[in-house]
Amino acid sequence: MFKLNIFIVLVIIVSALGVVTSQHTVRKLFMALEKEKSIEQKLEVEWGRLQLEQSTLIMHGRIERIAMEHLNMMVPAASSIQIVSINTAENEMNAESAKP
Repeated sequence: MFKLNIFIVLVIIVSALGVVTSQHTVRKLFMALEKEKSIEQKLEVEWGRLQLEQSTLIMHGRIERIAMEHLNMMVPAASSIQIVSINTAENEMNAESAKP
């Protein structure tokens, strides 16, 4: 009977140590999860800021202003603009390559 009591006490001690170890592991994992959530939130804020910055940088007016100021470019007159469709360009290329 004494051996059975000692065995039960050892099993209880091992079980208690297992519970303590698992709780400690859970707490460490929870802290890591909270840290990762904080990093995720910071990255989402930065992503939004970068998207806003990108949309600002690619605005048509800004690009046109930079082209005029830094590259000395200007919008051509409407009479000198010629619109070429893809089909027209392909037909012309095929006609030129068919000529002997």
